[in-house]
Amino acid sequence: MGDLPARARVVIIGGGVVGVSALYHLALAGWTDCVLIERNELTAGSTWHAAGNVPTFSATWSIMAMQRYSAELYRGLAERVGYPMNYHVTGSLRLAHSAERMQEFARVVGMGRHQGMPLRLLSPAEIREAHPFVETHDIRGALYDPHDGDIDPAQLTQALAKGARDLGAVIIRFCRAIGARRDGGAWIIETEQGEIRCDKVVNAAGYRAAEVGRWFGREVPMMTMSHQYLVFDTVPAVEAWSRQNGRKLPLLRDVDVSYYLRQEKFGFNLGPYEPDCRAHWVTPDDPMPEDFSFQLFPDDLDRIAPIVEDAMERVPVLKEAGLLRVINGPIPYAPDGNPLLGPMPGVPDAYEACAFTFGICQAGGAGKVLAEWVTKGRTEWDMWSCDPRRYTDFTDPDHVVAKGMETYGHEYAIHFPRHAWPAGRPRKVSAIHDRIAALGAQFGATAGWERALWYARPGDDISEAATRTWRRDGPWQIRVQEECEAVRDAAGILDLPGFSRFELEGEGARAWLAEQITGRVPGTGRMGLAYFADEDGRLVTEMSVLSLAEDRFLLITAAAAQWHDRDWLLGHLAPGLVLRDVTRDWSCQILTGPASRAILQGIAEADLALPWLSHQEATVAGRPVRLVRVSFAGELGWELHTRLADTPAVFDAVMEAGAAHGLRPFGMFALDSLRIEKGYRAWKQDLSTDYTVLEAGLDRFVDWSKPAFRGKAALERQRQAGVGRRLAVLRIDPRPWDAPGMSPIWQNDRIVGETTSAAWGYRVGGLVALGMLRADLAAAGTRLEVEMFGERVPAIVAGDGPLWDPANERLRA
Repeated sequence: MGDLPARARVVIIGGGVVGVSALYHLALAGWTDCVLIERNELTAGSTWHAAGNVPTFSATWSIMAMQRYSAELYRGLAERVGYPMNYHVTGSLRLAHSAERMQEFARVVGMGRHQGMPLRLLSPAEIREAHPFVETHDIRGALYDPHDGDIDPAQLTQALAKGARDLGAVIIRFCRAIGARRDGGAWIIETEQGEIRCDKVVNAAGYRAAEVGRWFGREVPMMTMSHQYLVFDTVPAVEAWSRQNGRKLPLLRDVDVSYYLRQEKFGFNLGPYEPDCRAHWVTPDDPMPEDFSFQLFPDDLDRIAPIVEDAMERVPVLKEAGLLRVINGPIPYAPDGNPLLGPMPGVPDAYEACAFTFGICQAGGAGKVLAEWVTKGRTEWDMWSCDPRRYTDFTDPDHVVAKGMETYGHEYAIHFPRHAWPAGRPRKVSAIHDRIAALGAQFGATAGWERALWYARPGDDISEAATRTWRRDGPWQIRVQEECEAVRDAAGILDLPGFSRFELEGEGARAWLAEQITGRVPGTGRMGLAYFADEDGRLVTEMSVLSLAEDRFLLITAAAAQWHDRDWLLGHLAPGLVLRDVTRDWSCQILTGPASRAILQGIAEADLALPWLSHQEATVAGRPVRLVRVSFAGELGWELHTRLADTPAVFDAVMEAGAAHGLRPFGMFALDSLRIEKGYRAWKQDLSTDYTVLEAGLDRFVDWSKPAFRGKAALERQRQAGVGRRLAVLRIDPRPWDAPGMSPIWQNDRIVGETTSAAWGYRVGGLVALGMLRADLAAAGTRLEVEMFGERVPAIVAGDGPLWDPANERLRA
């Protein structure tokens, strides 16, 4: 157990596989004076009862990278640390019942190939060759992953622990943490064995992470599901096949039914993810026990019976197996099923590594990512998919439980690009939500905010089922086209609640801001796009900067970026400056299109001749409005920023005045099409820490004459050496679907880049994508191919600027 040290550089709370992996990777990074404390024995939480599957499959680039790293690490870990492990690399089959599922698999094969993973698709006949006990009469095909398999979770944890200890890190078992407090610039972690002082702290407390989070004033958005899996006795036919072939059967996942089935010794392990699922410890009459170490829930087989029966029909030899035991244990869930991995929102020098639904397969990569956050303040891969700051103040307990159960019940569901999951909504609505709903708005949620995706008309199919497709030609297509054409030919209005807003002021604010961004700070009365880079020159965030006075600014950024950008700004804020988050006080509407000035002329008291990238205080229908001369749609237009109480009156006035000019409300699907035609980048799609400012083609937003700004040295080195890759605009031969993000870009037989976003451009009449590709290929006219769902589709580079209105004449009109 050991004695508790008085001090450590980092304290990790929680001794599951993720916490121990974090300790190991910190030690690998040279931070050996770190301590992990665990209230019981290592693995006592969710790790000990985990099934131990190690897939690399993910439809998300960063999570695939994290799981790929884990699998690579585990294959050499036993030898590296000198600790034997049962790790069976068996390969796996994911069965597809539908063409849509095969498309998902084809997309993932392309992503995997780009990461160097030999994933491939199999025909039904090839499935039988790999797994002779599977019935394939109704199967379209399968995804085969040769690196999938299973590992003993306890042995994996102990191997990582041995590696950490050998490097000098300390593990204290049977040491229960009971609180934390800030003392100057340090954290004091209170335990039943005394106190330990540390510079940084990591919450890796598994399903108890919410309890730990409250010590830091943090409500961790997570809940606990019970997950059952069944262990079956020996099946003679399986034993005979395994002995004859000298290996185990590949792990089988029937994702459309929602279970995995793998060989366990000479029997089977069956794990369903049932839609009739159960949450635990979420009501007053079901509190979390004081100690649930190495414990399980009672069996609850009735709710998984239909899936078990289906598995027995799919693999008939399973009917011959006797049931040995049922494992029904707690698994933590964040609302979207991805872990919480990274800085703890609003809390200095504190991090989260919790809510791991698939902790075994992600632990290796999670330890690497966490160690990078702690030691460098940045990670190799952009990890926004797991960043705790992706959630803000909309994740109350009801929302978290509803979304967690929805995610569990659809664990293997396809995430179609235009499908909006309905549970736990709405959380945040605009001041004119009811008005736009009455106009036919079909909503999706962004950072909790309900936003119109498109506007339906009577008779349109607005069912959830209609959105479960990869195709572009759903019931929304004609409406999106009409919305884009209205913006092109007349005017459109987009209700855009939730922009993150920060007021910055104080003596020296302008000079401080100049050192934070790569470009120039706009003059008073002007606005500009500002890019924040990290020390490696990579893109951290993008903000619109409105200069209100010499040392007073309004910073506007993406709705999802609210806590991320708040923490970035506060973490670098100079003494004497004041930053206020005023996000909830304001709303925004975008009025854009060639008739937008005429619409405003009759209802606004404003100077509508002010140029592009100007802003002013004005009135519309007698209500105060900040008019900002900018349009993400790439047409003449303004953003109308209003206080919440004034928003309905302003919207009504614009709608009434616009009726004679062809004004039409439009949604986010149309805006995405319009901005991609203009080559405008979107945060965490085209702009992320996977790319530098120069790679993203934002050279014009870099002011090299400034003596200093964050990332300047790294960007200067890259400028002198030449960028190796560059963001470009591509035109792709038409297909019925858009290119998904991270679709490989090919030249001949070599992958030379990836798409970052794509949409049909209704103004330019074609399929348009933004893509990062090898710099020497980014010149206009280069012919390439984009891999879309397994098909290499011809594409041509159009350059790095707009396809629509390249001279910005319409924008500046």
